[in-house]
Amino acid sequence: MSRMSEPSYTLAAPCSHQADIRKSRFLAQAAPVSSADEALDFVRKVGDPGANHDCWAYRIGQDYRFNDDGEPSGSAGKPILAAIDGQNLDGVVAVVTRWFGGIKLGVGGLIRAYGGTAAECLRQGERIAIIPTTELVLECGYADLPLIKARLQPMQADIRSENFDAHGVRVLLSLPDKHVEALQQLVADITRGQGRLAAKPG
Repeated sequence: MSRMSEPSYTLAAPCSHQADIRKSRFLAQAAPVSSADEALDFVRKVGDPGANHDCWAYRIGQDYRFNDDGEPSGSAGKPILAAIDGQNLDGVVAVVTRWFGGIKLGVGGLIRAYGGTAAECLRQGERIAIIPTTELVLECGYADLPLIKARLQPMQADIRSENFDAHGVRVLLSLPDKHVEALQQLVADITRGQGRLAAKPG
């Protein structure tokens, strides 16, 4: 899919946007999330039992869901998801709450209202780029580890765990994809070919 080849972003913090459309009030609220449970918790937290509809959508990688909450099928949840995807956002949930003002908007009007309110909310939110990373296992001798670790920081490596045994050190780390090749070369140079760097077994 083309959206996967373009850079993805997520929200840096929750954001909101309100619009009045033909006497109905629409409030969009969005937030960064890392799991479906987190997304559904946000939906429950910001939904208003006194409103007519709390429609929502989320996108987390290949996982997505949307809900029309009583509006005509395809008129609310799907346009909210389209607003998320249209801005190359990932790890994001958006809820649009509607208080009905007495004038029916029709399916086309609802699509524009829900999608437009969500899109404007997301446009206003501060965003950060998602950097693709790989989980790696580094195996090396004790003496080589401080030298390798000193060079990891500029590569934006995140060390998850270190295990020491009779043979040496086993380090689990996460590294931006663009630095993997450089680290492989570095490990080979510092350990004189004795160290090992491999993708973490799935």
